[in-house]
Amino acid sequence: MIPIVIAALFLFPLAGFGLFTLVVCMFSAWEWGVLAGFASRHQRIWIAMLFGLLLGFVMLAMPGYWPCLTAWKATYTLWFGLVWWTVSLLLVLCYPRSATLWRASRPLRLSCGILTIAPFFWGLLTLRQYHYDINRFTGAWWILYVMILVWSMDSGAYIFGRAWGRHKLAPRVSPGKTWEGVVGGLITSASICWLFGKYAPLEIAPLTLFICSIIAALSSVLGDLSESMFKREAGIKESSYLIPGHGGILDRIDSLTASVPVFCGLMLLIFNAI
Repeated sequence: MIPIVIAALFLFPLAGFGLFTLVVCMFSAWEWGVLAGFASRHQRIWIAMLFGLLLGFVMLAMPGYWPCLTAWKATYTLWFGLVWWTVSLLLVLCYPRSATLWRASRPLRLSCGILTIAPFFWGLLTLRQYHYDINRFTGAWWILYVMILVWSMDSGAYIFGRAWGRHKLAPRVSPGKTWEGVVGGLITSASICWLFGKYAPLEIAPLTLFICSIIAALSSVLGDLSESMFKREAGIKESSYLIPGHGGILDRIDSLTASVPVFCGLMLLIFNAI
């Protein structure tokens, strides 16, 4: 699926990329309906449609080329995203005791899905439109950087974890993940992203990029663990079977749902780097 993602980044105009991202998020909302306890297909279709209409209405209401960097809609959503992933970290660390807070409430579990998907959506749009009026590809390079950061983190964690993994990271949530895998993933992502940042047109202070990248890479692990926690409570292994042999959309973007808003939020709201 990487060629499709890269094509959407560099070939689609801003509006086309926004619609592509909106469709991905609608499918993700449809899948989250299962995690929230909505077993009926019709109920999940309504959830996806209402979620898409809400995001689409706000997106189309933004003037010009969608200056997300200054729009309160994006700013507040990214703040909500940073707060949500801080809360999610506590939920994962305290699981299964933390599940007593939301296990019996479908609206609360659905709200967790909204807080997961909406900041991801606005984070992608915010990064994509960065300097769009000057160079339409600048934002695409930023998104590709975050994706490579996450992909290398996942790949490095898998390789190092399989080879040397001994100490479990979160055995009650995802027994397969180890601390050795996390360290190996950080080493891999840091190496690959250093090379990428050296040759790609990313104009930013190296220390700021390093701090944001490390935190975003760690948050990608949290995104994976968070979805695993909700799937475990729902009693399912895959969010859906939309992608044959690979599960659902959420299974493919769970790491990105955390890393994109965290990276964008740090760069925009904390370090004021973009």
